[in-house]
Amino acid sequence: MIVITGATGNVGTPLVRALAAAGERLTAVSRGVSRVPELPAGARHTTADLTRPESLRPACEGAEALFLHDTGAGARQVDPAAVLDVAKAGGVRRVVLLSSQGVVTRPHSASHGGTGRTMEETVRDSGMEWTILRPGGFASNAYAWADSVRADRVVAAPFADVGLPVVDPLDIAEVAAAALRGDDGHDGVIHELTGPALTTPRERAAAIAEALGEPVRFVEQTPEEAGAQMRAFMPEDVVETTLAILGRPTPAELRVSPDVARVLGRPPHPFSAWAARSVEAFR
Repeated sequence: MIVITGATGNVGTPLVRALAAAGERLTAVSRGVSRVPELPAGARHTTADLTRPESLRPACEGAEALFLHDTGAGARQVDPAAVLDVAKAGGVRRVVLLSSQGVVTRPHSASHGGTGRTMEETVRDSGMEWTILRPGGFASNAYAWADSVRADRVVAAPFADVGLPVVDPLDIAEVAAAALRGDDGHDGVIHELTGPALTTPRERAAAIAEALGEPVRFVEQTPEEAGAQMRAFMPEDVVETTLAILGRPTPAELRVSPDVARVLGRPPHPFSAWAARSVEAFR
């Protein structure tokens, strides 16, 4: 049995499908039943909240592996040691942590370097088999443009011509599936996950337009305009770090990692592939 936290998210959803397609028994964990899509055969669902570790106990009973989502900005409310204690008590011996590249590229950021580093250190010190995934920016962050594309065929974003190697969540999920199954080459390993090439916000908007078969106008925001939008759903320190990554990426954040190709035996998906697969959200 494999337990997937964050099972309704951009990584969790394809991860559940990939493991079920491989014939694995799994438990999909979310915080609310109403947001759970139809589960594939071989998967069951339960609710739990990582801020209340005991709520995870029923999911972990008799399980062997755990996919632990760092819960993004909410990670600071999670006690990772307590979560792993519950998992170990249920029989879990392998954990795969979805962390962030920012743990090492933004070590002085409280949201990325601080909280993320604590999660990673706890996993490494747990006494369990572990794998850590450090993706860069997600291709699916472009869902933030969906409303404006549907309504007005417009994308507004800052730093129009600054490229980053954004990664398809499907690639993250497939790497996670390999690690959760216990395939060779994952125990005690950190995988850095990126896309195959740098793409700019302007280029990503053009890829969405191509997938739609309709023009999409690009409007460059100022950092102040973008920050004001982000503050509606992000804490201030997360906004500051996000804008820094988008506008002033470090050499490490610009690097295209070979890890997706090395693990999966194929190149990572380009942003255009994600856009084509996700086009209905923009139509």
